[in-house]
Amino acid sequence: MIFETIDIKVDYEKAGLSDECCNPILTSYCTSKSEEIGNKRFPALIICPGGGYDYVSDRENEPVALRFAGHGIASFVLKYSCVNKKFPTAVLELASAVKYVRDNCEKYQVDKDKIFVMGFSAGGHLAASLSNFYDKDILTKALEVKPDDIKPNGCLLCYPVITSDSEYTHETSILNLLGNDKTNEEALKIRKMVSLENRVSETTPPTFLWHTADDSAVPVENSLRYMMSLSKYKIPFESHIYEWGNHGLSLCNYQISTGEHHIMPVNEKWVEHAIAWIKRF
Repeated sequence: MIFETIDIKVDYEKAGLSDECCNPILTSYCTSKSEEIGNKRFPALIICPGGGYDYVSDRENEPVALRFAGHGIASFVLKYSCVNKKFPTAVLELASAVKYVRDNCEKYQVDKDKIFVMGFSAGGHLAASLSNFYDKDILTKALEVKPDDIKPNGCLLCYPVITSDSEYTHETSILNLLGNDKTNEEALKIRKMVSLENRVSETTPPTFLWHTADDSAVPVENSLRYMMSLSKYKIPFESHIYEWGNHGLSLCNYQISTGEHHIMPVNEKWVEHAIAWIKRF
């Protein structure tokens, strides 16, 4: 296995952001090259754990990467900057991670046209942000890249934070992303901009979503609203809404559980559905 950590480089100053305490790290979990097996090209998955834009969850980190890597998907985990780091800090880091994987597709045996991003909870907001801003100046000018350099070929959203401007908003995540100012006109403009159900367009990549209907932290309406927007623009998507289950289920099994409430055999099926979805590309 190619297991290594990579420092992701971003010119924060060019984007008008502070680089204080920013240290994005990408960790790879990829199949090593083998003369016996021959040259392969695998789909790649960049995982963005949740944590309310306050921290990066361990439960949605390495265990997820190892699960997908075991099914022939080159997996990476992004530890993005999130403590008091305002938008678009994290999405610039994710965009740079996508470019890094695409630029190093030979090393990691990756198909450069099959690079996916996956996000859990607030990490879902991050993954969906790149899916809708990859061709916007806010990323391309700051990073001096072309949209195709940082475009995800698909997006997987696990109980994602989506809306920032409705009664279904996970306010803690949005405040950590944008700050506490709700009165400044520019702040309100940015808050509307990152309500991602309103950012979907014809260029949004295909999407896989799953959520639980009774999620008490991030309401299922976040996913439902996003699905409606995907449908409106005829973006291919697959969705799984499970009847019940706590927020933050990750793999839904003993490996990631902090109690029995995280062990959900029915909901665990999302993993095999997601793997099959990726391999259809």
